[in-house]
Amino acid sequence: MKIALAQISPHLGNVKKNVDMHLKYIEKAKKKNVDLLIFPELSLTGYTLKDLVAEVALSPDSDPFFDELKTASRDVSLVFGFVEEKERGLFYNSAAFLSEGKILHIHRKVFLPTYGMFEEGKFFALGKNFHTFSTPYGKAGMMICRDFLNYGACYLLFAGGSEVIIVISAAPGRGIQDKEAYETSRMWESMGETISLFSTAFLIYCNRVGFEDGKHFSGGSFIYDPMGKMVAKASYLDNEFLLQEINLDDIREVRKKWPYKRDDRPEIILEALKRIIGKYED
Repeated sequence: MKIALAQISPHLGNVKKNVDMHLKYIEKAKKKNVDLLIFPELSLTGYTLKDLVAEVALSPDSDPFFDELKTASRDVSLVFGFVEEKERGLFYNSAAFLSEGKILHIHRKVFLPTYGMFEEGKFFALGKNFHTFSTPYGKAGMMICRDFLNYGACYLLFAGGSEVIIVISAAPGRGIQDKEAYETSRMWESMGETISLFSTAFLIYCNRVGFEDGKHFSGGSFIYDPMGKMVAKASYLDNEFLLQEINLDDIREVRKKWPYKRDDRPEIILEALKRIIGKYED
């Protein structure tokens, strides 16, 4: 299976320009015989939208831009980020998985950072779930940026049977580690290594680059294999089209050796959580 990560800098608030850019990358992916092409968080709109949220929102079932991308997904499976208007006046930071001309899954971001430089909770509704879903390449799960830093969310995808975990992100860089990297980049890579290893799954992380509203997005997209080994990594600063072949049979080989999935006991976790929640105080 060949995967491509489109580490791009979207045009803030201009859906048409961004769709056109997506279509160009899709054509490039087709020429490279890519099976799955992944774009970053809010790749159709840009990140620091604020009051533009309602103007750029799309309805997946009826929007012409979505129809274009569904058509394009007949040749290349796609993951991208967009503002979803699920009901009138109700907006989500969402990720779509399209394949064979159909929408296979939409994930709505659950953990919305609203502190410091982040204001997502002011403009978006909270997603409510994490799902594992079927794709032409096996079972997959998706998260958006801050979702990935909640290891409970990662466990839900593992318990649900995800073999490929896809994270799309618009993560700014903070703290200079060296000339080319941010301190925060190590945080994402540490999660990638840990979750891939203990989920015995492929972990694919696609971040954006560029500047918006004083924020510099830190790139550094990567892929970890089911043994927790980084097999592909993009630069921290530049647009990049990162290609990587993966072998899904590796999951079987690793799970024979490390039976974390076999020994998982989600029912014990559930009952323990019920007891913990029952003891919560106001």
